[in-house]
Amino acid sequence: MDNGRVIAASRGRKLRATPVFDTYWRFAAERQRVFMKRCAGEPQPWTKDDIIGAHRFTNVYRASDRVSQYLISRVIYEGPQAIDEVFFRTLLFKIFNRIDTWEYLNEQLGPPSVTRFSVDAYARSMDAAMDAKRKLYSAAYIMPSPAFGNARKHRNHLELLAKMLREGLPSKITKAASLKHVFELLVEQPSLGDFLAFQFAIDLNYSEIVDFSEMDFVVAGPGARDGISKCFSDTDGCTEAEVIEIVAKIADSEFDRLKLPFHKLGGARALQLIDCQNVFCELSKYARVKHPDVAGLSGRTRIKQKYTADPTPLPQRYPDKWRIAAIAPASLRRELGVEPREGAQRNVGVQQSFGFVTART
Repeated sequence: MDNGRVIAASRGRKLRATPVFDTYWRFAAERQRVFMKRCAGEPQPWTKDDIIGAHRFTNVYRASDRVSQYLISRVIYEGPQAIDEVFFRTLLFKIFNRIDTWEYLNEQLGPPSVTRFSVDAYARSMDAAMDAKRKLYSAAYIMPSPAFGNARKHRNHLELLAKMLREGLPSKITKAASLKHVFELLVEQPSLGDFLAFQFAIDLNYSEIVDFSEMDFVVAGPGARDGISKCFSDTDGCTEAEVIEIVAKIADSEFDRLKLPFHKLGGARALQLIDCQNVFCELSKYARVKHPDVAGLSGRTRIKQKYTADPTPLPQRYPDKWRIAAIAPASLRRELGVEPREGAQRNVGVQQSFGFVTART
């Protein structure tokens, strides 16, 4: 395989990019364009890219994904904003990472609250769900069971959440000096490895209980490491986190180099470290089809998840502190250079009814 061009890194080191690195940017631009078209109310097809059209890929901006949107709009900012309450709701939701699990708990036990939280009550409700063949956990993350001695994983995770609350972890997190410090507090907890602890740190950082830049710290997950191995034949001793930092810094110039229009979130929010990490993970899958000759670290050759359109409108709410303003679908269409097609008006109406949420002032 062609070793490609050299990209300067810090301290005189150099990354040697493969042709897959150009695909990284092409994928990011097209996947974001698909997202913007959906927000603009455009009907399918949203892309001419057969791989993106046929397979499921997360959004370029992590916060734009449906589960993250639900977390922000229906979990973090809906309900009491006391530190313990926000921490409890966020971690309860993210441990299972399934919207229907959260809604089931609401139906069975009422709105989740620290003051009403009982490990036994929640565990019994989840036992009943499992007996009814309901799935409790998302397949997005591997969730190891903490060793609290219970036969069922969900009870062990509820015990873990109770332990965090009992030991005052929410208060400790609000006193953290950095995003990395939040991560370090979380990674000390049983069964939370580096990747999960980092993901939970990002989720908590959507709230008002901490406020750090997403450019401060990153942890590369297994998928991102695989994507990095496909994009670079030599990283000259750089860690995966350092590679992600370099890539985030050169994003604008790379889109310009390849003459790729990239639609930033809210018109101004650049790709953050967590977003570039996500794109490497999704690129790892995309390249299995686009570059079948590139093995990567995993050796996988197929993309398992096929895309099925979700007819429900795309919600759009971002952390209030980001101050991402509402963008009308008509403005999005003009930005994308697309004309309304048959069926577009109906979709636009649905999107407007859900709406973009402007940050509070």
